[in-house]
Amino acid sequence: MAITRDEVAHLARLSRLALSDAELEHYAGQLDQIIGAVARVQEVAADQIPPMTHAVPVTNVFRADVVTTCLTPQQALSGAPAAEQGRFRVPRILTED
Repeated sequence: MAITRDEVAHLARLSRLALSDAELEHYAGQLDQIIGAVARVQEVAADQIPPMTHAVPVTNVFRADVVTTCLTPQQALSGAPAAEQGRFRVPRILTED
């Protein structure tokens, strides 16, 4: 099945694309080749191959959740360059108008 210039023009119109006559001819040929390649892939006898999302097995790489104690406010602020009233002190980046 060959993709015609008129079909490409219709797709371009639906996609709100302005294509010249040369572009319509060019894309018609390219789309025809793409559809042919997809048709060849579909011809592969893959009845014995189950559908899959990955070509190789994927395992979970996350560590297990383990409940631990949290830092105290003093421990968290101990490495801060500046602290004030139990909070990190940072330079002001917004000004009030």
